[in-house]
Amino acid sequence: MARPAPDYPRELPELRKRFTIEEFDFGHETHVVELYRTDRRDCYRVMVDNRLWKRRIGMSRILAGLRKAMPRVESGQ
Repeated sequence: MARPAPDYPRELPELRKRFTIEEFDFGHETHVVELYRTDRRDCYRVMVDNRLWKRRIGMSRILAGLRKAMPRVESGQ
C-alpha cells in the first residue's frame, strides 16, 4: 500500500498475442495467428499467416474459429 498506484488504463502494445500452430497429420504445416489491439480492450484484430481474418473479435470466438478450422482425424488404431 505504500507504493503509488499504477496508471490506468495502461497502454496496450499493438501486437498483444501470437499463437504458432504446427500440424503434423498430413505433412508439416505451420500457421501463425497474431492478435492485435483494437479500440476495445476485450477484442482483437486477427491476422492468420499475415492475412486479415477478422477486424474485431473476442477471444471466445477466436478459439471457436480455430477449433472449427482444425478437422478431426481418425486415431488410426
